[in-house]
Formats: sequence, C-alpha cells, structure tokens
Amino acid sequence: MTRANTQARHPDPAWRGRVTAALVGLLLLWPMLAASEFKPWLLFDPQSLAAAGMFLSDFLRPAHSGEFLAMVLRDTWQTVAIATAGLTLALVGAIPATLVITERLSVSRLGTGRTRPLAALVRQLLRWVLVLLRSVPELVWALLFVRIAGLGPTAGVLAIALAYCGMLAKVYAEILESSDGGATDALLANGSGRLPALLYGALPESSAELVSYTVYRWECAIRGSAVMGFVGAGGLGQRMDESTKMMAGGEVATMLILFVLLVACADLVSKLLRRRLG
Repeated sequence: MTRANTQARHPDPAWRGRVTAALVGLLLLWPMLAASEFKPWLLFDPQSLAAAGMFLSDFLRPAHSGEFLAMVLRDTWQTVAIATAGLTLALVGAIPATLVITERLSVSRLGTGRTRPLAALVRQLLRWVLVLLRSVPELVWALLFVRIAGLGPTAGVLAIALAYCGMLAKVYAEILESSDGGATDALLANGSGRLPALLYGALPESSAELVSYTVYRWECAIRGSAVMGFVGAGGLGQRMDESTKMMAGGEVATMLILFVLLVACADLVSKLLRRRLG
C-alpha cells in the first residue's frame, strides 16, 4: 500500500503535524511544571484528604446565625465602600492625567501638527509614572500600605486608587484619541482651553464608552477589595481569611454566597448604566 493511499485513509490529513506540535508543547511545558514545583499528588495525601473532608463537611452547612450575618453584612458594605472610595480617588488623579497625556487636547499641535519638546517631555514622564502605577498589582500596593498605615480599609482604598489611576488614565486617553476629533480641534483652534474642549468636544463623542469602562473598573475594584482583605486591607476578604485559617467551612460558605451576590449586583448595575447610555 502506497504512502499516498495511507494518508488518504486517515480522517485528518494533518495528524502528523498536530501530534508533533503536541509533543513539542509537552516538552516545553515540562520544565515550567518542574520549576513551579507543581505536585498534584499532594492533594491525595491522607492528611490532606482528611482536612479537606472536614472542611467540606462544614462548608456544606453555611453559617446563618443572626450575629454572624450582621457582621458579614457590615464587612460586605465595607468592601463596597473601599472599592467606591478607591475608584473615586483614582478618578481624581486619572482625569487631570488624561488631560495631559492626550495628544489631541494639546494646543501646541494645532497648525503645525507637532508638540513642543517640553510638552512632549512632560507627557512622556507622566506616561512613565502611569505605567509604574498600573504595573504594580493592587495586591502589592495593599501589602505596602498595610505596612505603612496598618491593618484596615485605608490600605485597600489607597491601593485601588494608585493602581486604577494608571489604568483609567491610559484607557481614557486611548478612547479620546480614537474618537472623532473634529469638534475638539475646532474648539482648540478658536481659543478654547483643554477642559472646555474635553467637556464639549471629546466627551459627547466618547461618553458612553468612558462610563462603560469606568463601571467595569468599579466591578473589578469590588472583586479586588475582597482579595486585598486577605493581606489585611479590611472588608469581606479579611473576614474570610480569618475563617479560612480557623477551617470554619460554614462561615466561608456564607461569605462566598454573599460575595457572589455582591458581584452579581455590581454586574446588574453595570448593565443598567450601559443600557441607559446606549
């Protein structure tokens, strides 16, 4: 039987290439698994299985005492407050930064199409600062501020403010740069300042996209504030960390249910706002 007939019989003519690619992928993945010390068999250790069984048996019975639920609701509200306050502080920094780094709002570009060297230097320096702010995860910022300000919501608010300031300013500038700039250029050419050009020229064109991204970041801030609680930044995450260390599965189950409901409510608010703006 010829080779051509053998290949014609196989349902996948490219099977040799696919198998070769899979083997090469496994060969490349193996050193990474070894470096990460990935040991899934530890999950089947008798002690691990016994501890997991005890935790899961308690996890299936969520805690529902009145005192505990009142405490968890306070922590949930604190999580929302941390996310909202952090995002508000981030906006305080991101909006002025957007005015500076958005080239479309640069008066020096009018006529010549170029930016003055000093303005370009200031814009680039600010972009580097924003890169630094968003490159450091909010969890790392929270760790730093916990060491400086101590345990509590202050660290979480400051962490979200710094990390999200860099993210918001970058995306805001990109949205404004990609929008139709005719109205903005006309306002600047007639002597308007940057802020009026932004408010009356760029924003009407991009407001829906800007608000949609801001609301999305608020959702992310709620999730992030819960995670930052595990390093002592307050909120629901800090309470969940304490219950997890005590192997209180019922308490953890109740907090997870509330956290899922919290994220679902945030998603609902986001959809309603997008619908109104759409």
